[in-house]
Amino acid sequence: MFSIPGTGIFNNSQKIKGTVVLMSKNVLDFNAITSAGSSVSGAVGGIFGTVSDVAGSVVDGATAIFSRSIALKLISATKTDGQGNGKVGKETYLEKHLPTLPNLGAKQDAFDIHFEYDADFGIPAAFYIKNYMQVEFFLVSVTLEDIPNHGTVNFVCNSWVYNFKNYKKDRIFFANDVYLPSATPGALVKYRNEELENLRGDGTGERKEADRIYDYDVYNDLGNPDVDNSLARPILGGSSEYPYPRRGRTGRRKTKKDPNSEAPSSSTYVPRDEIFGHLKSSDFLTYGIKSLAQNVLPRLQSVFGLNSEFDSFDDARSFFEGGIYLPTDIISDISPLPVLKEIFRTDGEQALKFPPPHVIQVSKSAWMTDEEFAREVIAGVNPNVIKRLEVFPPQSTLDPSIYGDQTSTITKESLETNLEGLTVDEAIEGNKLFILDYHDAFMPYLRKINGLKTSKAYATRTILFLKNDGTLTPLAIELSVPHPGGDTFGAVSRVVLPAKEGAEGTIWLLAKAYVVVNDSCYHQLMSHWLNTHAAMEPFIIATYRHLSVLHPIHKLLEPHYRDTMNINGLARQSLINAGGIIEQSFLPGGFSVEMSSKVYKNWVFPDQALPADLIKRGLAVEDPSAPHGVRLVIEDYPYAVDGLEIWDAIKTWVQDYVSLYYASDNEVTKDTELQKWWKEAVERGHEDLKDKPWWPKLQTLEDLVQSCSIIIWIGSALHAAVNFGQYPYGGFILNRPTISRKFLPELESEEYQELVTNPQKAYLRTITGKYEALVDISVIEILSRHASDEVYLGQRDNPNWTSDSKAIQAFKKFGNKLAEIEAKIEQRNKEPSFRNRIGPAHMPYSLLLPTSDEGLTFRGIPNSISI
Repeated sequence: MFSIPGTGIFNNSQKIKGTVVLMSKNVLDFNAITSAGSSVSGAVGGIFGTVSDVAGSVVDGATAIFSRSIALKLISATKTDGQGNGKVGKETYLEKHLPTLPNLGAKQDAFDIHFEYDADFGIPAAFYIKNYMQVEFFLVSVTLEDIPNHGTVNFVCNSWVYNFKNYKKDRIFFANDVYLPSATPGALVKYRNEELENLRGDGTGERKEADRIYDYDVYNDLGNPDVDNSLARPILGGSSEYPYPRRGRTGRRKTKKDPNSEAPSSSTYVPRDEIFGHLKSSDFLTYGIKSLAQNVLPRLQSVFGLNSEFDSFDDARSFFEGGIYLPTDIISDISPLPVLKEIFRTDGEQALKFPPPHVIQVSKSAWMTDEEFAREVIAGVNPNVIKRLEVFPPQSTLDPSIYGDQTSTITKESLETNLEGLTVDEAIEGNKLFILDYHDAFMPYLRKINGLKTSKAYATRTILFLKNDGTLTPLAIELSVPHPGGDTFGAVSRVVLPAKEGAEGTIWLLAKAYVVVNDSCYHQLMSHWLNTHAAMEPFIIATYRHLSVLHPIHKLLEPHYRDTMNINGLARQSLINAGGIIEQSFLPGGFSVEMSSKVYKNWVFPDQALPADLIKRGLAVEDPSAPHGVRLVIEDYPYAVDGLEIWDAIKTWVQDYVSLYYASDNEVTKDTELQKWWKEAVERGHEDLKDKPWWPKLQTLEDLVQSCSIIIWIGSALHAAVNFGQYPYGGFILNRPTISRKFLPELESEEYQELVTNPQKAYLRTITGKYEALVDISVIEILSRHASDEVYLGQRDNPNWTSDSKAIQAFKKFGNKLAEIEAKIEQRNKEPSFRNRIGPAHMPYSLLLPTSDEGLTFRGIPNSISI
């Protein structure tokens, strides 16, 4: 298993005591659980364990295995060799296993190590490490104690270490010190630069499991044309037709039918330290999705079949109330999997049961009301699409030479009966009219979507009115399809007005469902996937390629990157891939991710800042006298009210932190690593938009603070706002359908008569079917969960993340501010005057409460996009 090399020591020396904390690699991990044909029950028992388990559950065994298998060499920051580089000590090996070390984390093991030390060596600030075993381990931290004239040195490592033969150069780790490039001790410059070179790689070859290389590629791995031509997908990124952010490069082999596309594989490479394997419960949730896609859903499809329907609203609620009965063999496959066992609760026999979503926990029918429909536009899972209506009738930005006249057909007369005595012009002037507009996003794809066997959809526009009581109400919904004579003839539109009873009441409920189908798809593909997951990945890649772990901006941003490349890789494999979960359960089917590339054309980095976003959508106006520099047009706008406080806290923290290291704009421009980082993030990571004039130039402190604040906002609060409400709102498919399968019925037709005789059946025939609903609900139930070891905004997973006491103090101030905000949000949710915060469904808006417990909590802002 491993060899036993010789020992080296310093001469004429004293001892420096060290503690090494690591976690072992077990024989079985999640891949064993999720691979086809694996022994599920056997795998589950082997997921977790410490090195004591591996060595036969005895401390002496752990010591025997590791003490002669892992070697460290210290590197000095103050004394150099003949070439001006920090002195390198000789190999020293782990010693005794310390099973009772205080503050040792779960599944962690600690070991003694004693380095021979000579005063001529100076202060150690880095070390090389070699693993002589054939199996990798996860290095958590190293602590050196009682360094003469210095004290303790902490190394926060959090990295997998493979057998040394996997690396061209020895693995190196740096102490938790912070240096701008120009201030790096001369003894460490070579090592700092070499590590960045290692992380960049040479851009060639297929990446292997042990690699830690960060590089860019286009989204050319979503299709699978070698299996079937229907599974071919366009390459996203690298063209004006399909622009897209870049993903991490894998270098996999190309498909036979398309030499520009990568072939799918059972596992998708991401840099090794982006995957914690069996060590984090968040990975447990992540791999639950993979198991769901590969093993469970195909079995469920065999039971339900495609296009199966609910019989009644009660039948739809049976997912939560009575359970769904399944064959015994399927239950036996699901129940051994801990993640899926938690999601698919059974009654011990054959009933499959989901937890009741928040939206129906208090009232089973509140979702049907106009007030709840409108409230979810500003306090639901997709609260950042609504715009203030400034021009009437609503206009289109589609090219008229291709799509003809796409101007809205909604008339003033149709609206003014419900404007509380105002005219349309007066309502617009008084900032009372708003629009939820999905017309332009869907119209170019409707012919393709409606050509699918199971989809019949509209491009929608919804006009909403801000009433005197501060709530919104929908006034009209426009449903549009392409003209049958061709795109250049424009759209054929139907305007539906509010109604409560009879056939017209059901038509109004269906019209709202068509809007929500648009909203659900836009949310999942654009607001959620594109604007957070995909937009974030280029910044992650650029950071590891150009900002050393010693760089203060690396330490600032790194917590907001954790797990993102891993979940994105899994998404490309199981969620957004051809034939994957998104294509199965959302309206656009095979056009889903392609549609998001069209939206990316209009993505603007500075507008991701919440104040800028609100101003752009007309939901706020600049006001220096207002608490956050903007005044909200809708005062009771829960996402904006809470979000502005979180945004300000983030930006204040970033300002406090950045000011510790940069005293002037000149220091920003002269930071070589920083400038390379930003240049590459823009020009390679977001290459298709690199020439846009709105990119910050990163020449000033304000540019740096604003850009870092946006990145942190995207990775934390923005993602939380659009992610953790998915199941609470969408778990009840009647509230947030993802597919529409029929058009509105024509007058005098049999379908129209059904609106009167059986309105529930008419609604259910139109929206998402039973199997597709089960797919959607199963996935969003996982996506809406928090892991037990989640690290939230204002927290760090290691108190020694930096040696800078001033940075620690500033971070503590940030955490205290977030605690104040949390208390204020909870107080606002108790105020009955804030009707939009609670609504008819009695769901207090809690998505931007910073902290959370484990599980399905409808709250909490994790540091990063980890699910």
